Amino acid sequence: MTIDEACVGCIINQSVKVANAIHASSSLADELTSTVTKMSESFSYDDTPPEIASYVYEKMAQIANKTDLYDEVKELSTKKALSFVPLLKKELSNSNNKLLTATKIAIAGNVIDLAAEVEFDLQEELEKIFHTEFGYDDFSVFAQKLSSAKSVLIVGDNVGEHIFDYMLIETLSELYPGSKFYYMVRGNPIINDVTIKEAKEAGFEKICEVVDSGVNTPGFTYNRANDYSRELFDSVDMVISKGMGNYECMSPSHREGICFLLKIKCGVVAASLKKEVGDIVCKMD
Repeated sequence: MTIDEACVGCIINQSVKVANAIHASSSLADELTSTVTKMSESFSYDDTPPEIASYVYEKMAQIANKTDLYDEVKELSTKKALSFVPLLKKELSNSNNKLLTATKIAIAGNVIDLAAEVEFDLQEELEKIFHTEFGYDDFSVFAQKLSSAKSVLIVGDNVGEHIFDYMLIETLSELYPGSKFYYMVRGNPIINDVTIKEAKEAGFEKICEVVDSGVNTPGFTYNRANDYSRELFDSVDMVISKGMGNYECMSPSHREGICFLLKIKCGVVAASLKKEVGDIVCKMD
């Protein structure tokens, strides 16, 4: 999906979030916002929001002289997510439908999004997620597709959320021991998205193959990915796409068999899905 006029204000506002995250001086904060505002005048409406974000965040990183603008925040997000793991493991062990429970855990983690228009509280989300119905409910199709898939690619989204993705992949490995699982991450730091660094720190290599997509966008942009990632994306039986950025990049896609798992956190994505902000989504394409 390409950008909407509403995306422009949202992207400009992200410069304020970045300034707060890096504890910028007032002069640096003003420079970040004025630069992004100026850039917004020439945004291409043929680009996806993640493609626009790649240009904006690269420029902000140059101005701030900082490779990973959200490194401190990402560490805190990971610690917070890990604090919920014991409780969530208990929830999983007591579940009569482990796939549904693990899927909802993974979607709840999607609220850890520093680029979203609307913010949600992680603890509150986890407390209610198991009693929340899908706003877009293709879960039965998702489960059926998984049962016959021999290769599954999970495209990660945000740091912190990746801890819950780990739990999903663990569960999938238990339920479908004959399948091969891959976890795809971003090629370099962009917003608070997961990269190879955070995936390795979380131990993903113990449960699946970790794939560096090579993309510099907060979403899997196929034409920016490295050769291996494109080949994998095209050849696996099924793709599980986490979060709004990946939805924005892969809707539409040239391939079938993509399941979008996300929490709707902005009006533009809500309109695209014909659902409401706050809905949880399990959508098969």
